[in-house]
Parts: sequence; structure tokens; C-alpha cells
Amino acid sequence: MRPKNLALMTGILLFMFCLAQGFMVPVGVKWTPKTPVYEVLRVFGEPMPAHYLSPSEEQIARGEAIVKHGWAISPTGKKGTAVSKYYVCTTCHNLKQEDPDLRVSNPDTRLPYVKAKGIPFLQGTTFKGIVNRTSWYNDDYVKKYGAEKIGKAHHDLREAIQLCAIECSQGRPMEDWEEDAVLAYFWSLQFTLGDLGLTDENIRQLEQLAAAGDTTQATRQLLQDRYMPYSPAHFYDAPPNKKAGYEGITGNPAVGKDIYTLSCLHCHQTGGVSHYILGMDPLSFEHLRNNITKDSHFSLYQIIAYGTYAIPGHRPYMPHYPAERMSKQQVEDLRAFVEQETDLK
Repeated sequence: MRPKNLALMTGILLFMFCLAQGFMVPVGVKWTPKTPVYEVLRVFGEPMPAHYLSPSEEQIARGEAIVKHGWAISPTGKKGTAVSKYYVCTTCHNLKQEDPDLRVSNPDTRLPYVKAKGIPFLQGTTFKGIVNRTSWYNDDYVKKYGAEKIGKAHHDLREAIQLCAIECSQGRPMEDWEEDAVLAYFWSLQFTLGDLGLTDENIRQLEQLAAAGDTTQATRQLLQDRYMPYSPAHFYDAPPNKKAGYEGITGNPAVGKDIYTLSCLHCHQTGGVSHYILGMDPLSFEHLRNNITKDSHFSLYQIIAYGTYAIPGHRPYMPHYPAERMSKQQVEDLRAFVEQETDLK
């Protein structure tokens, strides 16, 4: 068989194979660093997740309003009510990438990264790439919300959204249009090829594989290995001896200052969501220092490790920090800053 005929026959056989497998070979596919990751994964045979929807611009805008402000105008033009009287989503969650390496959840590398980006250092994971995850409310969160609630939300993003609205935000269940809107907004925040650090050469290689009809798991895994499919969350205790602190750890007040300004003051500054107001003043630091060693929720050790819980008559509360959101080293850094500022004042 002549070379031209051989090439033609090979192409026909490849085309027929692709049809038999239920997909078409992309013709002239062209991707850029802004191409959404799921758009590429779908070409390589990845089924879309159960939480997939094809959002409209109107849905995205409504979802953004709910996430940032707590309410939005409904599809019928009626003004919606606040999901929560106390919090909005951005009280605890960022909207941008917050880890320099998407494959690692490390608070010690996250802090300087968010500082450089001008975003806060928060208890909850970022919504950036949330639709790219395969589970939510992971690990020790079952201790806080119980197996039944976590069982529903762990592998279902819609249920996770509702759990956050009702329990985390101490609000009401979202209506269907609100849930769809928030989910639509989340899809606008999915990872892109550029977020995964792919170069133009990497993208051209993916295009070649797509044109060849590659739908192997190995190829999809090349992309999925570039980000964590879940956010780990492990709880830890306050030190047995609060005066001594966490054993073997020496705090760095310079790092502690970043934690204080990017985390504590996010909620506790004037105009924040908390009624407990802090600032860069002597009274704030003196109060914090005087309570460090006490068995009180005003103790840095106590509040960071355990947070507080909503109670009848006082629904606002402070979420605690899992180890992946604030390390024991950072707790000691924060203590060192508070003590330094008290000594200076």
C-alpha cells in the first residue's frame, strides 16, 4: 500500500474507533492559558461532575452578588432576602488562588502568598477551583457537624453549599434559584490551564493528544495531578500548658503581624462582622495578652484551635482554624507579635 493510502486508511480507522468510543476527534482544537480545565478534560473523556451546569451571565451575576453581599435580585425581578443575618461567604472564603502550589495545602507558604496578592488569610478554603474538587468538608469536619450532615455534603457540592448556608453562616436554606446562581458563579471560578502552570508548549502537546483522539485516564491525570482534588482539614488542640505554649516552637513576631492584620482584623476591625473589635492600639494587645494563658475563648490558643459555637440568643460565632489553615508555628508567631506590641506600648 502506498504511503498516502496508508495514511488515509489510518486516519479512517482512527475516526471509526473514535466514533465507536462515543466521541469525535476535535478538529483544529485551539486552547490558551485561559481555557477552563473541565473544557479540556471533557475532550479527553472525563465525564462532567454531578454539580455541572452551563451557567448564563445572569446566573453568574446573581451568584456573585449572593457570595459577596448575601442576597441578589431573583429571576422574577424580586429583591431576595439575606441568606444570613451575620455573615457572607467572603467572611471566611477567598475568591482567588491562595496557595502558590495548587498541589499543596500549607499555611506557612500560603501566608506570604496571600500577603503579596493583597487578600486575607482565612479559615475557609478559597472558592477558586471549588468546582474542580471531588469532595468538600473533609477529614475532621465530621467532628463538628456530625456524620449525617457531612455524609450528604462530602461528595455533593450542592449539599455543601446548603450546609455552609445553614450551619456555617447560621442562615436559612437557599432557594433553588439561589443555589443554582451560587453554583454558576463557582463555575466561573474554575481552574484554567494557566492556573495549572502549563506553558504554551504544554498546551500545544495537549492539543496534539486531543487531535489524536486520546481519552486515556493517564492523560487526564496529567492535568488532575496539578491541583488537589480536595481540601484537607485536621483539627488540633490548644497546648496543655498555655503559658509554655506549643512545645519546641519559637514565635516570630514579624510573621505574627501578618497573621494579625490579614486574619484577625479581617473580622475584628471596626466595621467587620464581629462585635469584638480589635485594632493596632494598646488596649487591644493588652486584652489579648492578658488572656493568652486563660481557659477562655479570648485566649489565642483556645479560639484558634476550637473557635466558638452558635448558641440560642447569640448565633454569631467564630470558626476555628484547621492545621492546614493556620499552623501551630503561626499561632506562636501571633502570640509573639501580641507580646512584642504590649512590651513596646
